[in-house]
This record gives sequence, structure tokens and C-alpha cells, in this order.
Amino acid sequence: MKNNIKLLVLLFSFGFFSSCNDELNDLQPFVEGNPETFFNSVSAFQNGVDGAYRQLWNYYSDTGSGLQGIPDILSDNVILAQTGRNSNSDYYNYRYTPATGGAISLYWSEAYEAVNVANLVIGQIDNLGDGADKDNILGQALAIRALAHFDLVRVYGKIPTQSADANASLGVVYIKVEDGDTLDPFAEPARETVASNYTEIIGDLERAVQLIGDDNGQGKLNVDGVYGLLSRVYLYNGEFQKAIDAADSVSVPLATAEELEDLYTDSNEAGIVVKLAINTSVESAGNNVGVLYSQTTETADVLEFAFDFDFFNGFDANDQRLAIISYIGENTGNQYNAISKFLGEAGEVNGRVDVKVMRAEEVLLNKAEAQYELGQDALSTLNELRDLRFVSYAGGETGQALEDAIQYNRRAELAFEGHRFFDLKRRGEPVMRSTMGDFINGGGTSPDFPTLAADNFRFQLPIPIAEINSNQNMVQNPGY
Repeated sequence: MKNNIKLLVLLFSFGFFSSCNDELNDLQPFVEGNPETFFNSVSAFQNGVDGAYRQLWNYYSDTGSGLQGIPDILSDNVILAQTGRNSNSDYYNYRYTPATGGAISLYWSEAYEAVNVANLVIGQIDNLGDGADKDNILGQALAIRALAHFDLVRVYGKIPTQSADANASLGVVYIKVEDGDTLDPFAEPARETVASNYTEIIGDLERAVQLIGDDNGQGKLNVDGVYGLLSRVYLYNGEFQKAIDAADSVSVPLATAEELEDLYTDSNEAGIVVKLAINTSVESAGNNVGVLYSQTTETADVLEFAFDFDFFNGFDANDQRLAIISYIGENTGNQYNAISKFLGEAGEVNGRVDVKVMRAEEVLLNKAEAQYELGQDALSTLNELRDLRFVSYAGGETGQALEDAIQYNRRAELAFEGHRFFDLKRRGEPVMRSTMGDFINGGGTSPDFPTLAADNFRFQLPIPIAEINSNQNMVQNPGY
């Protein structure tokens, strides 16, 4: 593809994710370079990997359309607050088109840039001598390549468990190099199937987990992170026993209810398996993930989105999470069930916090759902989380009641962290929003589109028009 899927020259914003040692600080960002000569040391390779992390950050945390927020905006977790800026209303109202821009073009371009930088590292990895450093660099690059492609295919393609035709439907282009390979920057590849994409994603992750280190520092992938991602990808792919086994390989303990509030202000890292870390001393103030939900200041609660009325009122009275992730917002004389997860770091209301890509709680819920599908003891697994979240609960569910309990806890635990739309999509379920309004009492303006049928084409976002125009082999998704 001549436009976005191409072999990029080295384009690194290295300072954002780089470590503090003098050798790395002496490496300056640049926009052109020969990877064959640049990649000549462990620090140079890590600098390259850090550039790939930077591209992940771009599409997970973007102020207007980050992947940490849009999937909730597309779902039944939130309602558009009319006193806000109507930001992302095209997504909330399912009015997005190939030419919309925003998240549609952001996910495509930034994810493929992460892939391209990872491929540059992989293609030159034999410049390093064999050993733990080489393995760890290669493991990080493979995992980043897999994660970026996974995000692409779940956004623009179907999910294997979504429908009977999903595996044979169109996925995305999987751009892959091996050691010493190069790519044709003028190639115009066609989309592969969803099944092919998942085979490649899983292959990269399974290889990465055998290579990557145990601790690569803040905001970087490690062995726990890759096993966590495998638990998610296996679940999406309907490989339930493998999802369980991968989840069992993650050693990060769950956060207690008491730790959650500080987790969301970045005062601790309880339960974090994968995150993209913000460096407030380097990064500009533009990438504030919480801005998707509010423009709140110290004197005004200017909400972009509030809790969906039914979602808020469906929380169990003994569930401690609601008080942690919500507050009463007031604006122009109206009150709202406001979202507090991403208000900002401790004492701040600027929406400036790390991106929580994966927490131990998701890993456990992946396991519980997979166990339920296989008729295993999902109840005991679910209770590990409920013991930490509820003042008390009856428990003992079986059959449909147990499945409902797993899905309730998944929705409540992972709310506003970029999961809900994909969870509905992969389970072949519709979006069913409340028909109440945006005010705290259900008054105000109700959604224009309260439902999205499970088979609606808009569960797959359109391929950006720029990509369609630049690659004669690129096929648009049905319905657009």
C-alpha cells in the first residue's frame, strides 16, 4: 500500500518511553536512517522498540479517539452528555463513514506504524549476538507486532466467535518480516482472512513469550504481559483451554478494592499486567486519555459522557466498585452519574493518566469465561474476584445465572477501559442502551440510537478512505 501500510524510515519519538541512562539519553530522535547501520547495539535496538511502544500509545490514548475509550462510547456503557462538546458523537450515534477520520484513520495508521517499527527491529535482530538481550528485544518486537495487528483486526474485521462466517471473512493485512528480511514499500497487498490473522497473531505471541524478559520496566511488555495477551486472544479465538492455561501463567495478583481508587490516579500499579505509561516530564499535554470522558476542571464538571442510566442502576448494592469509579457531576444546574476512572493523577482533573491495556482482573475473567464454556469450575474463579469486590454476595450460581454473573463482573470491572464493544461483538450480542436521558434521574436527552443489532455491519469499522484510494487491492467492509 502506497499510503499507510508501508516500510517506514526510522521515525522514533524515543524520549517518551526511553529509560534514563546516559547512553540512551545521548541517542537523538531522527526521521531518516539506515536500519542496517543504526541497529548496532542493545540500546539502539531498545530505542527502536521504544518507538513502537510510542505508536501504541498514540492510538490507545489519543485525546479525541483513543482505543481506551471509543469501544465504551460505541457500546451501552455511556450516554452522551449534552452539556459537553458532543465530541465523538459520530461514534456514539453510529454515523461514522470511511471519510470520518478520527479513530477510524488513527487506529489504522498508528497501529501499522507500530508494526512497521517492530518489523525494522525484527529484520535487523541478527546484528546482535545470541543471548538474553537479543531474545528480550526480539520478544518485545514480536509481541508489539502481534498486539497492533490484533487491535487492527478486532476493529476492522470480525472476531472468530462473533458469527459462523467470521473466520472466513476479511481481516487485515498482516505485515511480517523475519530476521534479515526487508519489505517492498510499494507493495499493495490484499486483506487476509480473520482466521489467517489470528494464526499469525498467536504465532507471534507464542514465540514472544519464550523470548521476552520477566521485567522490562514501566510501560513495557514482559512475560506476564504476553501470557495475559495470549489469554485474551485465545478467548477471542474460541480456544478456551489455551485461554485458561495462559491465564494461569500470569503471576500478577489482583488489586484489592482498597487499591482500586489509587490505581486509577496512578498512585499504585496494583493488578497491572500491561500498561502504556505516560511520562509527564517529556510528553506534551495533548495525549490525555480521560479527555474522552470529560473536560472537567477544578470548578466545573464538563462531561463528555456519563454512565448509561441502566448500567449505573444495575450495579449490585454490595458492589464496592461503583463508588470508586463514579461521582456526582454538576453542570449548568444538572446532575450526572459521572465517570471518575480517568479524571487524572492524584489531585488532578486533567484526564492525564497511564493507559491500562490489561489488568490481572481481565486475565482472571478471561479464565472464568473460558472455564464456563468448557463446563469447568468457573464459579470458584469468579469468586476470587468477588471476594475482593463485594461487601457480601450470595454466590452459588449455575447455568445461565453463572454466565450472567461472569459477564456482569466483566462489564463492571472493565468499564471504560476499552472492552465493552468488543465483548458484545465477540459474543454476537447487540448493543442495548437505556432509553433514559443523560441526567442523573434519567431525565434529559435519550440516545438517538439505543440499539445496534448483533448482525449490524457497523460492528466492523470502515477502512479509511485514504487507504482505499491508495491501494487498488484494498476492499472496503460491507455496508460502507
